[in-house]
Amino acid sequence: MSPALASALTLVAAAEEEFDPNDVTPGVVGFIATILIMVAVLLLVLDMVRRIRRVNYRAEARERIAAEEAAAAEAEAGGDTSVDEGDATQADAPASDAPPADRDER
Repeated sequence: MSPALASALTLVAAAEEEFDPNDVTPGVVGFIATILIMVAVLLLVLDMVRRIRRVNYRAEARERIAAEEAAAAEAEAGGDTSVDEGDATQADAPASDAPPADRDER
């Protein structure tokens, strides 16, 4: 390379700006685009969490209903042996002829 060519290249390189910050940074438009993407992702995450909670709640409710139905079916099939108040017979009554005491009089 000749000295004249080297000096010409040096002058051309010196005339150009080495670093233009507007060419290498995203600027305001890039910043706004990044913020919009972040907001969209945040809204999607919040929506997903809400939907997952709703699905979990519905599954828990279905499990409770199924457990209650199974307990009711088991009670019917097993023949509930507890005595209801209306099932009392005369033989179960006390031997004395005194009328039953009212609870309100106490």
